Amino acid sequence: MDAMKNITQDLLKHLTLERLEDNLFRGESRDIGSPHVYGGQVLAQALYAASQTVEGREAHSLHGYFLRPGDKKAPVDYEVDRIRDGRSYTTRRVVAIQRGKPIFNMSASFKTREEGIEHQFEMPEVPAPEELLNMTELGKQALADIPEKLSRFLQWQRPIELRPVQPTHPLHPEPAPPFQDIWLRADGILPDDPVMHKVLLAYASDYSLLGTALLPHALTFTQGKIRAASLDHAMWFHRDFRMDEWLLYSMDSPSTSHGRGFSRGNLFTREGKLVASVAQEGMIRRVRNISP
Repeated sequence: MDAMKNITQDLLKHLTLERLEDNLFRGESRDIGSPHVYGGQVLAQALYAASQTVEGREAHSLHGYFLRPGDKKAPVDYEVDRIRDGRSYTTRRVVAIQRGKPIFNMSASFKTREEGIEHQFEMPEVPAPEELLNMTELGKQALADIPEKLSRFLQWQRPIELRPVQPTHPLHPEPAPPFQDIWLRADGILPDDPVMHKVLLAYASDYSLLGTALLPHALTFTQGKIRAASLDHAMWFHRDFRMDEWLLYSMDSPSTSHGRGFSRGNLFTREGKLVASVAQEGMIRRVRNISP
């Protein structure tokens, strides 16, 4: 647990940006095994930057577009445009820049708290997280027929613990309906700052979402058969939550066509409270001339 606590604290530090000017922030990049900068990192750091320019209001939605692949060896600068401060709502635009070129653009909206009518979807009935293996344990089970480089990635101790309800083999998946459920949480006690819980959920929301669009086609990102990248990402925060408590990420993919996959997700507490929703479209292209 101490090791996981250190990993979680390291992630918090990684997502906490250096303030260069009132509206300019800088974050470091990190290599998690993906070809380019992990999209969730840029999303989370952009939300952090926007949040540092708002007082007394909470983020309730964000919409981002990934413009260029990020370089894992270079820092990322975040420029915040204070577009509007209204009576109830505040709007910010954030541009993430590497080497003078924008790699990501995001609009985020913040609002004051208020009471109103309520309803929500019901949480799916799934096994509890204690009954499931996490991604690291599943990776160890599959080591017999997995290349060494991939096995190191699968055994990586993630700062966000993931426990799939319907795990798939990373190299030999079976075709499956475009639905999946994953329990997730930060494995360590977090501070009470609600901004950081939303930042961490933004970071985690990019895990596995686009992969839902691959399930009917018996494809995974680790096979080397496809090129994939997030194109856009949207989130809506509905209710309070903590990222150091289990959340169920229930995902589906209504459509994949024209080299793009579309996926959606809802996040529930263990008690069934719907706390956030996500939507994403990503590029999905088959790699040609794959050896049998």
